[in-house]
Amino acid sequence: MSKYKTIYTEVEVDVDISEFDSEDLIEELESRGMGFSVSESSKNLLETIWLKRREGRDYQYELDQLIYAGLGKIV
Repeated sequence: MSKYKTIYTEVEVDVDISEFDSEDLIEELESRGMGFSVSESSKNLLETIWLKRREGRDYQYELDQLIYAGLGKIV
């Protein structure tokens, strides 16, 4: 007869997060339901904001659209 038992315990460990590959971190977040994805329309808005900002043009309208797309809230 076997005398093995399964024991669950909690251990605290200090780690340097920079030692982990970015893809591993993304996979871990996604497995926890905390992944971050950007839709194609949001990518387009980000590129428009980036271009207008580089050119010194007003990009508030596009920024408001991006906030609404991400949060569902109107500024």
